[in-house]
Amino acid sequence: MLPTLLTSLVLAAPSPAGPHVVVLGIAQDAGHPQIGCEKDCCRPLWDEPSKRHHVASLGIRDGDQVWIVDATPSIPDQLHVLTEGGAHDLAGILLTHGHMGHYTGLLHLGMEAMSAPDVPVYAMPRMAGLLTGSEPWAFLTRKDNIEVKLISADAPIALSDRVSATPFVVPHRDELSETVGWRIAGPEHSVAWIPDIDKWSKWDTPVEELIDSVDVAFLDATFYANGEIARDMAEIGHPFVVETLERLKDRPELLKKVRLVHLNHTNPLLDPTSQARKDVAKQGLLVADEGEVHPL
Repeated sequence: MLPTLLTSLVLAAPSPAGPHVVVLGIAQDAGHPQIGCEKDCCRPLWDEPSKRHHVASLGIRDGDQVWIVDATPSIPDQLHVLTEGGAHDLAGILLTHGHMGHYTGLLHLGMEAMSAPDVPVYAMPRMAGLLTGSEPWAFLTRKDNIEVKLISADAPIALSDRVSATPFVVPHRDELSETVGWRIAGPEHSVAWIPDIDKWSKWDTPVEELIDSVDVAFLDATFYANGEIARDMAEIGHPFVVETLERLKDRPELLKKVRLVHLNHTNPLLDPTSQARKDVAKQGLLVADEGEVHPL
């Protein structure tokens, strides 16, 4: 069942007249609660669906068309909300990379479920090769459920007359594909979407430069701090939220543009009553809300 928060924020209020983006999920690939987890971070949510979080995804609307950035395991609920129960047509899916939470939702477009007709799926070369060269993804292309559209880094794609999307390469675990972020631009505003990236220091582009270039920057906040999970976190490439805060602490004009997404089920920021949430908010950093809307 879709969380009450997401349903009320998106469906109860009218959509802006112009093109806009909608936050459809903020959790890491496995969602929140996470399968098999009975710890304090997840156990209460099994009995409280309204407090759950869907996998990180961004929706785009322009007129009667919609696009989804990343096909997550939560896509049935997310597409229902984004299309407002069928009032809009799914015009395409923009992929970031080949990890579980970012493309496995494509299976719902197949003949066993939606049986979608030739939905454009925008993917970098290795990601496109994964979809066309291995099963069950290739089955979707043979059945004309999806049409893989090859994209290039830093080359804008015209989604409509008013909205463009530009992929840019970021460093991440690339076992199966490249990893990209997306810059979505409209007539008046733009946003950046980076749900997965290694440490900021490993990226050739200063994150400050990216944030400065857009109106809203949705950034990887998988883990709050070191020691959050029971394994060597030195091997984990994501920037900790405390590291992002430390880097931006003297740039309040940038902090106010940031929205944190892709939070692991262990991340204390998922609890709106946590001290961690209060601490980052006091410093001007916000966690994205499922259902929040930003004009383009």
